[in-house]
Amino acid sequence: RSCLNRSRFGSRERDWLKEDVGRGCVYVYGGDSAATPSDLRLVLCTVDTSASEICDGEGRKNLFLQLHGDLVRRLEPTEKPLQIVYDYLAGLGFDDPVRMQEEAANSDLSCMIRFYSEKPCQVEQLDRILLSGVYNVRKGKTQLHKWAERLVILCGTCLIVSSVKDSHTGKMHILPLVGGKVEEMKRRQYTLAFTSAGAQAQTYHVSFETLIECQRWHRQASTVVSMRLGMVDLSCYSLEEVPEHLFYSQDIIYLNLRHNFMRSSGAGSLDSLCRFSQLKSLNLSHNRLGEFPVSLCEISTLTELNISCNGLHYLPSQVGKLLNLQTFWLDGNFLTSLPEELGSLQQLSCLGLSFNNFCELPAICEKLITLDKLALAGNLLETLDLAVLNRMSHIKNVDLRLNNLKRAAADTLEGNKSVTYMDLRDNQMTDLDLSSLGSLEQLHCERNKLKELTLSGFSLRALYANSNCLAAVNIYPVPGQLTCLELSHNQLQCVPDWACEAKKLEVLDVSYNLLVELPSRILSSLSLRKLMAGHNHLQSLPPLLEHVPLEVLDLQHNLLTKLPEMLFVKALNLRYLNASANSLESLPSTCTGEESLSMLQLLYLTNNNLTDQCIPVLVGHPSLRILHLANNNLQSFPA
Repeated sequence: RSCLNRSRFGSRERDWLKEDVGRGCVYVYGGDSAATPSDLRLVLCTVDTSASEICDGEGRKNLFLQLHGDLVRRLEPTEKPLQIVYDYLAGLGFDDPVRMQEEAANSDLSCMIRFYSEKPCQVEQLDRILLSGVYNVRKGKTQLHKWAERLVILCGTCLIVSSVKDSHTGKMHILPLVGGKVEEMKRRQYTLAFTSAGAQAQTYHVSFETLIECQRWHRQASTVVSMRLGMVDLSCYSLEEVPEHLFYSQDIIYLNLRHNFMRSSGAGSLDSLCRFSQLKSLNLSHNRLGEFPVSLCEISTLTELNISCNGLHYLPSQVGKLLNLQTFWLDGNFLTSLPEELGSLQQLSCLGLSFNNFCELPAICEKLITLDKLALAGNLLETLDLAVLNRMSHIKNVDLRLNNLKRAAADTLEGNKSVTYMDLRDNQMTDLDLSSLGSLEQLHCERNKLKELTLSGFSLRALYANSNCLAAVNIYPVPGQLTCLELSHNQLQCVPDWACEAKKLEVLDVSYNLLVELPSRILSSLSLRKLMAGHNHLQSLPPLLEHVPLEVLDLQHNLLTKLPEMLFVKALNLRYLNASANSLESLPSTCTGEESLSMLQLLYLTNNNLTDQCIPVLVGHPSLRILHLANNNLQSFPA
């Protein structure tokens, strides 16, 4: 304790530190973020010393923590500052206890992790939250009214003018600024005219003492008047409560309190938000709440509530009171279930449940008939229960990325006619049969362990199945609406027959497979615009008999000795060709005639066996912009 008011340690303190790596010191700054050495204190402590002990030793009530010069939060009394520093260093990669002790004692570390005895506030932040002062004020646009000193406050969406000088107790005149205007007066120096919107517009003239002060008010007021709706953004201000003057802004519809440390009770806390009579949208994500604030359930006007990333383990039954709620974001919490009362929210059309701890599809979603998307990415589901999904006939979009899905189970042969989009990326599935989803239009199942995939082709428009172990992809009937098919990084030995019959297929990616040939129907397709077939075992390509709309052709890293003779004649739209890392000895000729019709712009032929005989062919591509010919057998390159 004798060291608490010192800015440096002597030899005795250094010897004490060396005796145990669990001992150390923390630097405690005053409330000024641009701290001077005079308000810096060194505190000897151990990894078991709590914040309350340090506060008692310094005669302070609280200790605050700031990371990377960003948000500032109040430490709980039981939190241990030195252990926080050690954990931070461990996250940076330090693992030697002695080295960690040395780094923790380095004052330079304070630029990344810093403790304060008072909460620091930057002027720029304060300006955006609230401006106030005593200024000369005149009401109205005419000269009839006299100038008088009044307390003036700009907070939220309103200009607040007291009826008595420097008094908060008298009547406060409220001037709504949304949709209004703020102008500089030419006849009086450093004076602004604040005018509300509407036919009954009122005007207040406020005279400031300095140009800088006038500019600060003008800048902040201009932001407010430019809004069409009552919107207040107080995100990332390290707030524990909202300013009391904000409640004068009764036209607030959207309130953003994201990335703060809002308290559940007390003046200006979450309990007070029900005083906003028109509030429709509230963002409280990233506030370290720990529990759902029950007081929010009294704000009956809410249509959107974001309470993501707050460490919630459950929802109270009172959420059933939010009958007007349409959008409810609960992502990034620890939820395992939802209360039955949630089923009362019959207007709920968007429910975010990603990155929680759900082990199964929430049954309550069956009652939310206006809900069209099931957002459960990053949970703990192991089985995709198609029977439960069938009972949710209103669900069209299913997002189950980043779960632990191993299989899809169907207890009934009943088909599902509602799901049109499904995302199963980054799971552990080895086989997948979704043939019962007759209305499925788009499927993402990349980065699983799939060996076989079975789908319905009635409505399918896009299939993304890259990075699996697929040896077979079965789709019936032929997907007549399919436009995009991505099957790269699999174990396919041939292109599926149904893909050759897909009359609207525009994009086909079968790169990084085990293909030894391409069907002639694929290369001659009258719809295909992009074909990616690189990194296979192709030895030859079928001839082109008809004009095709192909624009992109990737054949790199195969075993080709030649390209189709009529490639540049029949594929006049070809803009990109990559045939690098093959065994090409020659190139197909271009169109004959005075003017070439070739549109080829990018040509990659690196690492082949091309000779000087290919040079005249290149002249037939006047639009060529990029040409790679490295590692070939060229002897010369004539101008």
